[in-house]
Amino acid sequence: MRTPVYELHIRPMFTATDRDHMLLERGWNLWSYDDVVAHATGILKSLDEKTMPPPAFGGPWPKEWIDLFRRWKEGGRKRLELGAAVITVNRGPNSVTIKATGTFPAAGYQGWFQLESESDTAKTYVLYFEPPDSPVAGTAQGFTLTERYMASDTRALFVHDSTGVQEH
Repeated sequence: MRTPVYELHIRPMFTATDRDHMLLERGWNLWSYDDVVAHATGILKSLDEKTMPPPAFGGPWPKEWIDLFRRWKEGGRKRLELGAAVITVNRGPNSVTIKATGTFPAAGYQGWFQLESESDTAKTYVLYFEPPDSPVAGTAQGFTLTERYMASDTRALFVHDSTGVQEH
């Protein structure tokens, strides 16, 4: 069974209403990994007691979601890392290709681009690395990751990685 990851499995379960309610009631920012880690025991207790989220704000989570949160909490509270790479962008006649080239931090890592946000004027991709669940023998592997979209999309392009957010 896959180890739950905060950005992939836990964060998406917290709605904007959940976040606002818990910020107001307890000062917990459910969209902050550090806050969720710091308050994981209290969050799980509230989920088990069905007081979070309150019925008027979406009601209690299904048992499967609570079990997933519990597995994440008890399984090391895994999260993704922001990657580091040389980023190049090729704007061709039919497509725009974003390429990240580099070496993973250690053996067993995986990586990908993920659309982080978009507006009418810009789109931002994040470069994520996922560490293995347990150390893997061997040497770190080189990688080339690509993301492609239609050239007719002329919005500004940003990439968020471990060095920050850069326009390309």
